[in-house]
Amino acid sequence: MSVAKVSDTHFRLPIVNSAPKVHDSNKSLLESLLVDQQKLTAVEKFSKMHEEHALPAQSKYYRDLIPLEKPKPGQQYGFEVDLDACTACKACVTACHSLNGLDDDEVWRSVGLLHGGTPQTPAQQSVTTACHHCLDPACMSGCPVKAYEKDPVTGIVKHLDDQCIGCQYCILMCPYDAPKFNAERGIVRKCDMCSDRLANDEAPACVQSCPNGAIRITMVDQQQAVQESQTSVFLPGAATPEITIPTTSYKTKKSLPRNMLPADFYQVSREHSHPPLVVMLVLTQLSVGAFCVSLALNELLGAQATRDFGGHSATFALVFGLAALNASLLHLGRPQFAFRAFLGLKTSWLSREILGFSLFAGAATLYAASFWVPAIPALAPVVSALPPVDLAQTPLSYAVALSGILGVFCSVMVYAATQREHWRGALTGFKFGTTAAILGSSTVLMIGLLLSAEHAALLLTRGFRALSAFLCVVTALKLLVELSMFRHLRKRSHSTLKRSAILMTGELKGATGWRFACGALGGIVLPALSLFSAPNSGVSSEVLMAMAVVAFLLCLAGELFERYLFFAAAPASKMPGGLS
Repeated sequence: MSVAKVSDTHFRLPIVNSAPKVHDSNKSLLESLLVDQQKLTAVEKFSKMHEEHALPAQSKYYRDLIPLEKPKPGQQYGFEVDLDACTACKACVTACHSLNGLDDDEVWRSVGLLHGGTPQTPAQQSVTTACHHCLDPACMSGCPVKAYEKDPVTGIVKHLDDQCIGCQYCILMCPYDAPKFNAERGIVRKCDMCSDRLANDEAPACVQSCPNGAIRITMVDQQQAVQESQTSVFLPGAATPEITIPTTSYKTKKSLPRNMLPADFYQVSREHSHPPLVVMLVLTQLSVGAFCVSLALNELLGAQATRDFGGHSATFALVFGLAALNASLLHLGRPQFAFRAFLGLKTSWLSREILGFSLFAGAATLYAASFWVPAIPALAPVVSALPPVDLAQTPLSYAVALSGILGVFCSVMVYAATQREHWRGALTGFKFGTTAAILGSSTVLMIGLLLSAEHAALLLTRGFRALSAFLCVVTALKLLVELSMFRHLRKRSHSTLKRSAILMTGELKGATGWRFACGALGGIVLPALSLFSAPNSGVSSEVLMAMAVVAFLLCLAGELFERYLFFAAAPASKMPGGLS
């Protein structure tokens, strides 16, 4: 091939510099230039080709797939997906992963599958999904550290990585499973519609990479999106759009069958159990329950007994409460920034829960200390100059109880705010409240029986029977409510609650069995036996003490298993997935 022929085909050869080249007389000009070209780095080659406009004009492939102007007031950007053009090639997934520099196990955009129809006329539809940049993003309102912001011009919901503490609450709040936790970095990350590229009139990675132009960025009228969210179905199997008002629109000219469902609709698998949250929730409710039950017994016990018994029970409950707050830090990806968790008090129930239990811990510490400070000889002169301790203990005890109840209420709302059926407010409130009652009662019984014989006798004669009966009734009621979950197995509709029941009787049947065994033995059998064994049956106090300790440990184990199932047997809502 001659040099002239190369010129005719528009083959461009980069030139390293403008100085004249000295080449071997035995080599042709073309051979010399090719040798020089091989000395260039990949960056130098690309830069030279860019300067000479030798690269394909990529904008012609995607310029029509992004808006030509910025959103006006009342508008924002949104994804539009042409279902007829999507072939599930996953080029968008690859481009998103590569261009955003995601880790190996990170995925911000995924491709799912819908199928339905009849055996004679089956239907199948692939669906590409990512963050929907909702009008009312639940991730942003739920975040306790304000690590999300919605751009006031474009409407893009961005995640602020530097602000995130890795609490993962936004994952529970989002009904479309858009935020993803990166364990290595200790933070959550998500799609930001490649906002930097859009700002420079470049298309997002998914838009530019799709060979069929199935994804585009459109201008969304916010008021119209609100109206459509109240009257339309988003996608089969996905959460209702009125929760967060997603702005992604899916278009098709085909008439899809009404029975279209995600390919993974009938697949159920255990969810993340969040062990630190399991421990935190159970122990905070134990602590609050013990304080409240102890306060209720103050009238049954005399003043001196209240002072001795109350001091021990308050100290025991305080230790568990502080342990719970420390356990919660293990759930954070970046616990060193936990102090930021109060920033979201205006919108986040998680921030309010943290505040409630912080107040509870402070009041409980003062209340427990009020029993022991007078006994310290070095503080005797100071204590004698202060009002009687009993006068301070009464308001402190109510402050502890009220702040503890406030904390438990916020715990309930943390999960009720997700609007998931299995975490609805009434059911979650019942579970958390009965946990506090069961563990509080068993704790007070154990502490009372482990005290000296004199005070144990007071508890036995004046409060033991009532407290044991209360423990039996509350435990039986809670176990019956939990057993009622299995009635959903007989229903034909594959609801969220049915999926939970399938998990509890299948993959999680071991934890389910232990939960009911420990709960029944510790909360019903042993308290019932002790009722018939006291106080005048001749049973030794040592036997009653042993029964009380075992009952407490079994109740604690049962509630830990119940809270484990609360997370692990609660299928998360998400966008349609594929076959696996």
